[in-house]
Amino acid sequence: MHRKKTLLLIISIIMIFLVLPSTGATPLQIIQNNIPLAEDIDPLVDLSITVTIKAIRSLEKFDQQVASLKKMDLLSDPDFYVIVIINGQPFTSPVWKNTKYVYDPNWSATLNVPDDQEWVEITIQLWDQNLGKDRLCDISNYNMEIGKENNSDANLVYNLKSGHWYVDDSVVMNWMADNSGYGRLNGCDDGSYYDKEPDAELWFDITQTDYDKDTIPYWVETSVYRTDPTVDNRGEDNDDDGVPVEWEHRWGHYLTYDEQNDSIGFAWKYSDFVWDDHQNLDPDNDGLSNREEYLTTQWGSDPYRKDIFIELDQMDKSPDGFREDLPDGAKELMRTAFDRRNIVLHLDDGFMGGGETIPFQAFVNRSILVDDIYWNYFLHKNESNWRRGVFHYGVVVYQADFNGYTYLPDSFQISSHGLYVNKTKPKIQWKQDIVFGSAYMHECGHTLGFNPIGGHDTASYYPWQLSWWKWRPYISVMNYGYMYKMVDYSDGSRGKNDFNDWERLDLTYFQLEDFA
Repeated sequence: MHRKKTLLLIISIIMIFLVLPSTGATPLQIIQNNIPLAEDIDPLVDLSITVTIKAIRSLEKFDQQVASLKKMDLLSDPDFYVIVIINGQPFTSPVWKNTKYVYDPNWSATLNVPDDQEWVEITIQLWDQNLGKDRLCDISNYNMEIGKENNSDANLVYNLKSGHWYVDDSVVMNWMADNSGYGRLNGCDDGSYYDKEPDAELWFDITQTDYDKDTIPYWVETSVYRTDPTVDNRGEDNDDDGVPVEWEHRWGHYLTYDEQNDSIGFAWKYSDFVWDDHQNLDPDNDGLSNREEYLTTQWGSDPYRKDIFIELDQMDKSPDGFREDLPDGAKELMRTAFDRRNIVLHLDDGFMGGGETIPFQAFVNRSILVDDIYWNYFLHKNESNWRRGVFHYGVVVYQADFNGYTYLPDSFQISSHGLYVNKTKPKIQWKQDIVFGSAYMHECGHTLGFNPIGGHDTASYYPWQLSWWKWRPYISVMNYGYMYKMVDYSDGSRGKNDFNDWERLDLTYFQLEDFA
Protein backbone atom coordinates (compact mmCIF):
# COMPACT_ATOMS: atom_id res chain seq x y z
CA MET A 1 0.00 0.00 0.00
CA HIS A 2 2.81 2.38 0.93
CA ARG A 3 4.65 1.75 -2.34
CA LYS A 4 1.45 2.06 -4.38
CA LYS A 5 0.54 5.41 -2.87
CA THR A 6 4.07 6.71 -3.42
CA LEU A 7 3.88 5.71 -7.06
CA LEU A 8 0.52 7.44 -7.48
CA LEU A 9 1.88 10.63 -5.96
CA ILE A 10 4.89 10.74 -8.28
CA ILE A 11 2.69 9.98 -11.29
CA SER A 12 0.46 12.88 -10.28
CA ILE A 13 3.50 15.17 -10.27
CA ILE A 14 4.40 14.07 -13.80
CA MET A 15 0.84 14.14 -15.12
CA ILE A 16 0.36 17.74 -14.01
CA PHE A 17 2.16 18.80 -17.21
CA LEU A 18 -0.77 17.45 -19.22
CA VAL A 19 -3.22 19.79 -17.49
CA LEU A 20 -1.14 22.96 -17.10
CA PRO A 21 -3.11 25.00 -19.66
CA SER A 22 -6.48 24.25 -18.06
CA THR A 23 -5.63 24.61 -14.37
CA GLY A 24 -2.79 27.13 -14.31
CA ALA A 25 -1.11 24.98 -11.66
CA THR A 26 2.58 24.09 -11.82
CA PRO A 27 4.51 21.06 -10.59
CA LEU A 28 6.20 23.35 -8.06
CA GLN A 29 2.85 24.35 -6.55
CA ILE A 30 1.66 20.76 -6.35
CA ILE A 31 4.81 19.62 -4.52
CA GLN A 32 4.83 22.61 -2.18
CA ASN A 33 1.32 21.71 -1.14
CA ASN A 34 2.66 18.37 0.11
CA ILE A 35 5.90 19.41 1.80
CA PRO A 36 6.21 22.06 4.54
CA LEU A 37 8.70 24.80 3.71
CA ALA A 38 11.87 25.30 5.76
CA GLU A 39 12.73 28.56 7.55
CA ASP A 40 16.28 28.79 6.18
CA ILE A 41 17.45 25.78 4.20
CA ASP A 42 21.15 26.64 4.39
CA PRO A 43 22.17 29.36 6.90
CA LEU A 44 25.81 29.23 5.74
CA VAL A 45 25.24 30.64 2.25
CA ASP A 46 22.90 32.70 0.12
CA LEU A 47 21.39 30.01 -2.12
CA SER A 48 21.70 30.09 -5.89
CA ILE A 49 20.93 27.47 -8.52
CA THR A 50 23.18 26.83 -11.54
CA VAL A 51 22.15 24.80 -14.59
CA THR A 52 25.21 23.82 -16.62
CA ILE A 53 24.92 22.54 -20.19
CA LYS A 54 27.60 19.88 -20.74
CA ALA A 55 26.93 18.56 -24.27
CA ILE A 56 24.38 18.63 -27.11
CA ARG A 57 24.12 16.04 -29.87
CA SER A 58 21.78 15.81 -32.82
CA LEU A 59 20.30 12.32 -33.08
CA GLU A 60 19.90 12.44 -36.83
CA LYS A 61 18.20 9.37 -38.23
CA PHE A 62 19.91 6.99 -40.63
CA ASP A 63 17.56 5.80 -43.36
CA GLN A 64 18.38 2.11 -43.44
CA GLN A 65 16.70 1.45 -46.77
CA VAL A 66 18.64 3.98 -48.87
CA ALA A 67 21.73 4.38 -46.68
CA SER A 68 21.43 8.14 -46.18
CA LEU A 69 20.98 10.51 -43.27
CA LYS A 70 17.70 12.24 -42.50
CA LYS A 71 19.21 15.60 -41.62
CA MET A 72 17.74 17.83 -38.94
CA ASP A 73 18.35 20.80 -41.28
CA LEU A 74 18.05 20.18 -45.00
CA LEU A 75 20.81 22.48 -46.25
CA SER A 76 23.12 22.77 -43.22
CA ASP A 77 23.82 21.43 -39.79
CA PRO A 78 21.76 22.74 -36.83
CA ASP A 79 22.31 26.11 -35.20
CA PHE A 80 21.66 25.08 -31.61
CA TYR A 81 20.90 27.30 -28.65
CA VAL A 82 19.45 26.58 -25.20
CA ILE A 83 16.84 28.40 -23.12
CA VAL A 84 16.85 27.61 -19.39
CA ILE A 85 14.00 28.95 -17.26
CA ILE A 86 14.56 28.98 -13.48
CA ASN A 87 11.59 29.99 -11.32
CA GLY A 88 10.16 31.82 -14.34
CA GLN A 89 13.39 33.68 -15.18
CA PRO A 90 14.65 32.82 -18.72
CA PHE A 91 18.32 32.55 -19.71
CA THR A 92 19.37 32.17 -23.36
CA SER A 93 22.68 30.71 -24.48
CA PRO A 94 24.73 31.84 -27.46
CA VAL A 95 24.04 30.10 -30.79
CA TRP A 96 26.39 27.29 -31.72
CA LYS A 97 26.42 27.66 -35.49
CA ASN A 98 26.25 24.89 -38.07
CA THR A 99 27.17 21.93 -35.86
CA LYS A 100 25.49 18.65 -34.97
CA TYR A 101 27.62 18.13 -31.87
CA VAL A 102 28.39 20.65 -29.13
CA TYR A 103 30.91 19.37 -26.60
CA ASP A 104 32.06 21.41 -23.57
CA PRO A 105 29.92 24.43 -24.51
CA ASN A 106 31.06 26.34 -21.40
CA TRP A 107 27.63 27.85 -20.75
CA SER A 108 25.49 27.90 -17.63
CA ALA A 109 22.58 29.81 -16.09
CA THR A 110 22.58 30.93 -12.44
CA LEU A 111 19.76 32.44 -10.39
CA ASN A 112 19.58 33.50 -6.77
CA VAL A 113 16.62 31.66 -5.21
CA PRO A 114 14.65 32.13 -1.96
CA ASP A 115 16.41 30.49 0.99
CA ASP A 116 13.13 29.42 2.59
CA GLN A 117 11.54 27.58 -0.35
CA GLU A 118 13.00 24.15 -0.93
CA TRP A 119 11.63 23.52 -4.44
CA VAL A 120 12.88 25.28 -7.57
CA GLU A 121 11.12 24.96 -10.93
CA ILE A 122 13.35 24.54 -14.00
CA THR A 123 12.59 24.16 -17.72
CA ILE A 124 15.23 23.31 -20.33
CA GLN A 125 14.56 23.90 -24.03
CA LEU A 126 16.82 23.15 -27.00
CA TRP A 127 16.26 25.25 -30.13
CA ASP A 128 17.50 25.17 -33.71
CA GLN A 129 17.80 28.69 -35.11
CA ASN A 130 16.29 29.05 -38.59
CA LEU A 131 15.35 31.78 -41.00
CA GLY A 132 11.80 32.86 -40.29
CA LYS A 133 10.97 30.63 -37.31
CA ASP A 134 13.21 28.78 -34.89
CA ARG A 135 12.36 25.17 -34.20
CA LEU A 136 12.08 23.52 -30.79
CA CYS A 137 14.10 20.29 -30.78
CA ASP A 138 12.85 17.19 -29.00
CA ILE A 139 14.69 16.31 -25.78
CA SER A 140 11.65 14.88 -24.02
CA ASN A 141 10.16 11.41 -23.60
CA TYR A 142 6.72 12.71 -24.57
CA ASN A 143 5.29 12.04 -28.03
CA MET A 144 5.37 15.17 -30.19
CA GLU A 145 2.41 13.92 -32.22
CA ILE A 146 0.04 14.86 -29.38
CA GLY A 147 0.29 18.40 -30.72
CA LYS A 148 1.59 20.23 -27.64
CA GLU A 149 4.79 22.13 -28.33
CA ASN A 150 6.01 21.74 -24.74
CA ASN A 151 6.13 17.97 -25.21
CA SER A 152 9.65 18.61 -26.56
CA ASP A 153 11.25 20.35 -23.58
CA ALA A 154 12.22 19.14 -20.12
CA ASN A 155 10.34 20.26 -17.00
CA LEU A 156 12.09 19.67 -13.69
CA VAL A 157 11.77 20.45 -10.02
CA TYR A 158 14.95 20.75 -7.95
CA ASN A 159 15.07 20.27 -4.19
CA LEU A 160 17.46 22.47 -2.20
CA LYS A 161 17.41 20.11 0.78
CA SER A 162 18.43 16.90 -0.97
CA GLY A 163 20.29 18.39 -3.94
CA HIS A 164 18.37 16.27 -6.51
CA TRP A 165 15.90 16.94 -9.30
CA TYR A 166 12.81 15.08 -10.49
CA VAL A 167 9.94 14.75 -13.01
CA ASP A 168 11.20 14.72 -16.66
CA ASP A 169 14.64 13.61 -15.44
CA SER A 170 15.53 11.85 -12.22
CA VAL A 171 17.65 9.21 -10.54
CA VAL A 172 16.12 5.86 -11.48
CA MET A 173 14.10 4.20 -8.74
CA ASN A 174 12.95 0.60 -8.50
CA TRP A 175 9.47 1.42 -9.76
CA MET A 176 10.11 4.53 -11.87
CA ALA A 177 12.44 4.40 -14.87
CA ASP A 178 14.36 7.19 -16.56
CA ASN A 179 16.10 5.16 -19.23
CA SER A 180 18.16 8.02 -20.63
CA GLY A 181 19.94 8.50 -17.31
CA TYR A 182 20.28 11.22 -14.71
CA GLY A 183 21.44 14.50 -16.20
CA ARG A 184 20.78 13.32 -19.78
CA LEU A 185 17.74 14.03 -21.94
CA ASN A 186 16.92 12.00 -25.06
CA GLY A 187 14.28 12.90 -27.64
CA CYS A 188 14.14 9.27 -28.80
CA ASP A 189 12.68 8.18 -25.47
CA ASP A 190 9.24 8.38 -27.09
CA GLY A 191 10.27 5.64 -29.57
CA SER A 192 11.01 8.00 -32.47
CA TYR A 193 14.13 6.16 -33.60
CA TYR A 194 13.77 6.59 -37.35
CA ASP A 195 11.11 9.23 -38.04
CA LYS A 196 11.59 12.89 -38.95
CA GLU A 197 11.36 14.41 -35.48
CA PRO A 198 14.21 16.82 -34.61
CA ASP A 199 15.47 14.51 -31.86
CA ALA A 200 18.55 15.42 -29.85
CA GLU A 201 20.28 14.49 -26.62
CA LEU A 202 21.33 17.06 -24.04
CA TRP A 203 23.66 16.50 -21.08
CA PHE A 204 23.38 18.85 -18.11
CA ASP A 205 23.94 19.23 -14.39
CA ILE A 206 22.22 21.26 -11.67
CA THR A 207 24.12 22.49 -8.64
CA GLN A 208 23.53 24.83 -5.73
CA THR A 209 25.81 26.98 -3.64
CA ASP A 210 27.42 24.85 -0.94
CA TYR A 211 29.76 26.24 1.71
CA ASP A 212 32.22 23.33 1.70
CA LYS A 213 31.76 22.56 -2.03
CA ASP A 214 31.44 18.80 -1.49
CA THR A 215 28.12 18.63 -3.46
CA ILE A 216 26.27 17.42 -0.34
CA PRO A 217 23.75 20.08 0.77
CA TYR A 218 23.63 21.55 4.27
CA TRP A 219 20.32 19.83 5.13
CA VAL A 220 21.65 16.35 4.23
CA GLU A 221 24.86 16.89 6.19
CA THR A 222 23.10 18.14 9.33
CA SER A 223 19.88 16.11 9.27
CA VAL A 224 20.87 12.82 7.60
CA TYR A 225 24.62 12.17 7.64
CA ARG A 226 25.44 14.22 10.78
CA THR A 227 28.64 15.44 9.14
CA ASP A 228 30.19 18.89 9.34
CA PRO A 229 28.72 21.17 6.61
CA THR A 230 31.86 23.34 6.74
CA VAL A 231 34.21 20.44 5.87
CA ASP A 232 34.65 19.03 2.37
CA ASN A 233 33.80 15.31 2.74
CA ARG A 234 34.53 14.27 -0.85
CA GLY A 235 36.59 11.10 -1.05
CA GLU A 236 35.57 9.84 2.38
CA ASP A 237 34.48 6.19 2.50
CA ASN A 238 33.27 5.69 6.05
CA ASP A 239 31.78 2.25 5.41
CA ASP A 240 34.84 1.05 3.45
CA ASP A 241 32.79 -0.32 0.54
CA GLY A 242 34.97 1.16 -2.22
CA VAL A 243 32.69 4.05 -3.13
CA PRO A 244 32.92 7.53 -1.54
CA VAL A 245 30.18 9.50 0.14
CA GLU A 246 29.49 11.94 -2.72
CA TRP A 247 28.78 9.08 -5.17
CA GLU A 248 26.45 7.29 -2.76
CA HIS A 249 24.64 10.55 -2.07
CA ARG A 250 24.09 11.32 -5.76
CA TRP A 251 23.00 7.87 -6.89
CA GLY A 252 21.47 6.38 -3.76
CA HIS A 253 18.71 8.95 -3.26
CA TYR A 254 14.98 8.34 -3.75
CA LEU A 255 11.66 9.90 -2.74
CA THR A 256 9.42 8.50 -0.01
CA TYR A 257 5.86 9.27 0.99
CA ASP A 258 4.62 9.93 4.54
CA GLU A 259 0.97 8.79 4.63
CA GLN A 260 0.26 10.28 8.06
CA ASN A 261 1.46 13.77 7.11
CA ASP A 262 0.58 13.42 3.42
CA SER A 263 4.04 14.66 2.41
CA ILE A 264 7.07 13.69 0.37
CA GLY A 265 10.28 12.77 2.13
CA PHE A 266 13.75 11.56 1.24
CA ALA A 267 15.76 8.40 1.74
CA TRP A 268 18.99 6.91 0.43
CA LYS A 269 19.28 3.42 -0.98
CA TYR A 270 23.03 3.75 -0.47
CA SER A 271 24.61 5.40 2.55
CA ASP A 272 28.23 6.09 3.34
CA PHE A 273 27.58 4.70 6.81
CA VAL A 274 26.10 1.36 5.70
CA TRP A 275 28.30 -1.12 3.79
CA ASP A 276 27.04 -2.06 0.31
CA ASP A 277 28.47 -4.67 -2.01
CA HIS A 278 29.41 -2.17 -4.73
CA GLN A 279 32.02 -4.54 -6.11
CA ASN A 280 29.20 -6.78 -7.35
CA LEU A 281 26.05 -4.63 -7.53
CA ASP A 282 25.09 -3.89 -11.15
CA PRO A 283 21.52 -2.51 -11.17
CA ASP A 284 21.49 -1.70 -14.91
CA ASN A 285 23.01 -5.07 -15.97
CA ASP A 286 25.59 -3.49 -18.26
CA GLY A 287 28.50 -5.54 -16.90
CA LEU A 288 29.85 -2.63 -14.87
CA SER A 289 29.59 -2.89 -11.09
CA ASN A 290 28.82 0.17 -8.98
CA ARG A 291 32.49 0.34 -8.11
CA GLU A 292 33.38 0.44 -11.82
CA GLU A 293 30.62 2.98 -12.49
CA TYR A 294 32.26 5.14 -9.82
CA LEU A 295 35.70 4.74 -11.44
CA THR A 296 34.26 5.98 -14.75
CA THR A 297 32.19 8.81 -13.24
CA GLN A 298 34.22 11.58 -14.86
CA TRP A 299 33.33 10.17 -18.29
CA GLY A 300 29.59 10.21 -17.73
CA SER A 301 28.73 6.69 -16.55
CA ASP A 302 25.41 6.09 -14.83
CA PRO A 303 24.74 3.04 -12.60
CA TYR A 304 21.09 2.94 -13.74
CA ARG A 305 21.63 3.42 -17.50
CA LYS A 306 23.62 1.11 -19.74
CA ASP A 307 27.13 2.24 -20.70
CA ILE A 308 29.68 0.77 -23.11
CA PHE A 309 33.33 1.79 -22.86
CA ILE A 310 35.69 1.04 -25.76
CA GLU A 311 39.38 1.85 -25.90
CA LEU A 312 40.41 2.79 -29.44
CA ASP A 313 44.13 2.42 -30.25
CA GLN A 314 45.42 3.02 -33.76
CA MET A 315 48.52 2.14 -35.74
CA ASP A 316 51.11 4.71 -36.76
CA LYS A 317 51.50 5.63 -40.43
CA SER A 318 53.27 3.34 -42.86
CA PRO A 319 56.71 4.14 -44.35
CA ASP A 320 54.96 5.50 -47.46
CA GLY A 321 52.90 7.86 -45.28
CA PHE A 322 49.59 5.98 -45.28
CA ARG A 323 47.52 6.29 -42.13
CA GLU A 324 43.76 6.08 -42.15
CA ASP A 325 42.41 6.55 -38.65
CA LEU A 326 38.85 5.82 -37.64
CA PRO A 327 37.19 9.06 -38.86
CA ASP A 328 35.49 11.36 -36.37
CA GLY A 329 32.33 11.10 -38.45
CA ALA A 330 32.34 7.31 -38.03
CA LYS A 331 32.67 7.69 -34.25
CA GLU A 332 29.69 10.05 -34.17
CA LEU A 333 27.52 7.73 -36.29
CA MET A 334 28.20 4.89 -33.84
CA ARG A 335 27.55 7.08 -30.80
CA THR A 336 24.24 8.19 -32.27
CA ALA A 337 23.09 4.64 -33.01
CA PHE A 338 23.78 3.53 -29.43
CA ASP A 339 22.70 6.74 -27.73
CA ARG A 340 19.29 6.71 -29.41
CA ARG A 341 18.69 3.41 -27.59
CA ASN A 342 19.99 4.78 -24.26
CA ILE A 343 23.11 2.63 -24.38
CA VAL A 344 25.69 5.37 -24.11
CA LEU A 345 28.86 4.66 -26.08
CA HIS A 346 32.05 6.08 -24.56
CA LEU A 347 34.84 5.79 -27.13
CA ASP A 348 38.25 6.33 -25.55
CA ASP A 349 40.53 7.65 -28.29
CA GLY A 350 42.75 9.55 -25.86
CA PHE A 351 40.56 11.57 -23.49
CA MET A 352 40.14 8.74 -20.97
CA GLY A 353 43.75 7.61 -20.88
CA GLY A 354 43.65 5.27 -23.89
CA GLY A 355 44.14 6.20 -27.52
CA GLU A 356 47.61 4.66 -27.82
CA THR A 357 49.60 4.92 -31.05
CA ILE A 358 50.90 1.46 -32.01
CA PRO A 359 54.17 1.26 -33.99
CA PHE A 360 53.58 0.42 -37.64
CA GLN A 361 53.50 -3.22 -38.69
CA ALA A 362 52.72 -4.13 -42.30
CA PHE A 363 50.71 -7.18 -41.27
CA VAL A 364 49.32 -8.57 -38.03
CA ASN A 365 47.75 -11.93 -37.23
CA ARG A 366 45.83 -13.14 -34.19
CA SER A 367 48.99 -14.04 -32.28
CA ILE A 368 50.42 -10.53 -32.69
CA LEU A 369 47.09 -8.96 -31.75
CA VAL A 370 46.83 -10.97 -28.52
CA ASP A 371 50.47 -11.37 -27.43
CA ASP A 372 51.77 -7.96 -28.48
CA ILE A 373 49.12 -5.33 -29.06
CA TYR A 374 46.52 -6.42 -26.48
CA TRP A 375 49.14 -7.20 -23.83
CA ASN A 376 51.31 -4.10 -24.30
CA TYR A 377 48.86 -1.38 -25.33
CA PHE A 378 45.63 -2.34 -23.60
CA LEU A 379 46.70 -4.19 -20.44
CA HIS A 380 50.11 -2.47 -20.27
CA LYS A 381 51.65 -5.77 -19.19
CA ASN A 382 49.38 -5.94 -16.17
CA GLU A 383 46.99 -8.87 -16.12
CA SER A 384 45.03 -7.14 -13.35
CA ASN A 385 44.67 -3.83 -15.19
CA TRP A 386 41.37 -2.35 -13.96
CA ARG A 387 40.29 -1.50 -17.52
CA ARG A 388 39.94 -5.20 -18.35
CA GLY A 389 36.29 -6.04 -17.81
CA VAL A 390 35.35 -2.35 -18.00
CA PHE A 391 36.54 -1.41 -21.50
CA HIS A 392 36.19 -3.28 -24.75
CA TYR A 393 39.29 -3.00 -26.95
CA GLY A 394 38.82 -2.09 -30.61
CA VAL A 395 42.11 -1.48 -32.42
CA VAL A 396 42.67 -0.10 -35.95
CA VAL A 397 45.68 -1.75 -37.63
CA TYR A 398 47.12 -1.34 -41.10
CA GLN A 399 46.39 -4.81 -42.44
CA ALA A 400 45.43 -8.23 -41.07
CA ASP A 401 44.36 -11.54 -42.56
CA PHE A 402 40.77 -10.19 -42.63
CA ASN A 403 39.55 -6.58 -42.78
CA GLY A 404 37.98 -7.12 -39.37
CA TYR A 405 37.44 -9.83 -36.79
CA THR A 406 37.04 -10.41 -33.06
CA TYR A 407 40.06 -12.17 -31.54
CA LEU A 408 39.03 -12.19 -27.85
CA PRO A 409 35.58 -11.76 -26.26
CA ASP A 410 36.50 -8.16 -25.39
CA SER A 411 38.73 -7.30 -28.36
CA PHE A 412 38.48 -6.77 -32.10
CA GLN A 413 40.37 -5.21 -34.98
CA ILE A 414 39.60 -3.50 -38.27
CA SER A 415 42.21 -2.97 -40.99
CA SER A 416 42.38 0.56 -42.40
CA HIS A 417 44.30 -0.38 -45.56
CA GLY A 418 41.75 -2.97 -46.67
CA LEU A 419 38.74 -0.79 -45.88
CA TYR A 420 40.11 2.32 -47.56
CA VAL A 421 41.60 0.81 -50.71
CA ASN A 422 38.92 -1.76 -51.43
CA LYS A 423 35.74 0.04 -50.49
CA THR A 424 35.97 3.81 -51.03
CA LYS A 425 38.31 4.83 -53.79
CA PRO A 426 38.33 7.66 -54.64
CA LYS A 427 37.74 8.81 -51.09
CA ILE A 428 34.45 10.59 -50.26
CA GLN A 429 34.33 11.54 -46.59
CA TRP A 430 30.72 10.67 -45.76
CA LYS A 431 31.13 7.30 -47.45
CA GLN A 432 34.38 6.77 -45.58
CA ASP A 433 32.59 7.55 -42.30
CA ILE A 434 29.96 4.90 -43.04
CA VAL A 435 32.47 2.27 -44.18
CA PHE A 436 34.68 2.57 -41.11
CA GLY A 437 31.76 3.03 -38.71
CA SER A 438 30.00 -0.01 -40.18
CA ALA A 439 33.07 -2.24 -39.88
CA TYR A 440 33.88 -1.08 -36.34
CA MET A 441 30.29 -1.48 -35.13
CA HIS A 442 30.04 -4.91 -36.76
CA GLU A 443 33.10 -6.24 -34.91
CA CYS A 444 32.00 -4.54 -31.71
CA GLY A 445 28.74 -6.48 -32.07
CA HIS A 446 30.63 -9.74 -31.63
CA THR A 447 31.95 -8.49 -28.26
CA LEU A 448 28.28 -7.90 -27.38
CA GLY A 449 27.45 -11.55 -27.94
CA PHE A 450 26.27 -11.41 -31.56
CA ASN A 451 27.35 -14.78 -32.90
CA PRO A 452 27.04 -15.55 -36.63
CA ILE A 453 23.40 -15.79 -37.71
CA GLY A 454 21.41 -15.03 -40.86
CA GLY A 455 23.22 -12.82 -43.33
CA HIS A 456 26.59 -13.29 -41.65
CA ASP A 457 28.22 -15.23 -44.47
CA THR A 458 30.03 -14.39 -47.69
CA ALA A 459 27.03 -15.59 -49.70
CA SER A 460 25.14 -12.50 -48.50
CA TYR A 461 27.41 -9.88 -50.06
CA TYR A 462 25.87 -9.49 -53.54
CA PRO A 463 22.34 -9.41 -55.07
CA TRP A 464 23.04 -12.37 -57.37
CA GLN A 465 23.45 -14.57 -54.27
CA LEU A 466 20.29 -16.20 -52.90
CA SER A 467 21.25 -15.45 -49.27
CA TRP A 468 21.41 -11.76 -50.11
CA TRP A 469 17.68 -11.79 -50.92
CA LYS A 470 16.75 -14.12 -48.08
CA TRP A 471 18.16 -11.86 -45.38
CA ARG A 472 17.10 -8.44 -46.74
CA PRO A 473 14.68 -7.86 -43.81
CA TYR A 474 17.63 -8.12 -41.39
CA ILE A 475 18.81 -4.51 -41.77
CA SER A 476 21.87 -4.54 -39.54
CA VAL A 477 25.63 -4.06 -39.76
CA MET A 478 25.78 -7.68 -38.59
CA ASN A 479 24.37 -8.69 -42.01
CA TYR A 480 27.13 -8.74 -44.63
CA GLY A 481 24.59 -7.55 -47.20
CA TYR A 482 24.44 -4.19 -45.40
CA MET A 483 28.13 -3.90 -44.48
CA TYR A 484 29.73 -0.58 -45.51
CA LYS A 485 26.28 0.92 -46.21
CA MET A 486 24.89 1.73 -42.77
CA VAL A 487 25.82 2.13 -39.08
CA ASP A 488 23.11 0.55 -36.94
CA TYR A 489 21.78 -2.72 -35.59
CA SER A 490 18.35 -4.07 -36.50
CA ASP A 491 15.27 -3.72 -34.29
CA GLY A 492 13.46 -6.89 -35.43
CA SER A 493 10.45 -4.99 -36.76
CA ARG A 494 10.43 -6.51 -40.26
CA GLY A 495 9.04 -9.96 -39.52
CA LYS A 496 10.52 -13.18 -40.80
CA ASN A 497 14.30 -13.31 -41.25
CA ASP A 498 14.82 -10.23 -39.10
CA PHE A 499 16.48 -10.19 -35.66
CA ASN A 500 16.11 -7.68 -32.86
CA ASP A 501 19.76 -6.94 -32.21
CA TRP A 502 19.01 -4.20 -29.71
CA GLU A 503 17.11 -6.61 -27.44
CA ARG A 504 19.42 -9.59 -27.77
CA LEU A 505 22.78 -7.91 -27.18
CA ASP A 506 24.65 -9.12 -24.09
CA LEU A 507 26.58 -6.33 -22.40
CA THR A 508 28.38 -8.82 -20.14
CA TYR A 509 29.67 -11.09 -22.95
CA PHE A 510 32.96 -9.17 -23.29
CA GLN A 511 33.92 -10.18 -19.75
CA LEU A 512 34.34 -13.85 -20.68
CA GLU A 513 37.87 -15.21 -20.43
CA ASP A 514 37.52 -16.84 -23.85
CA PHE A 515 34.82 -17.45 -26.43
CA ALA A 516 31.86 -19.43 -25.14
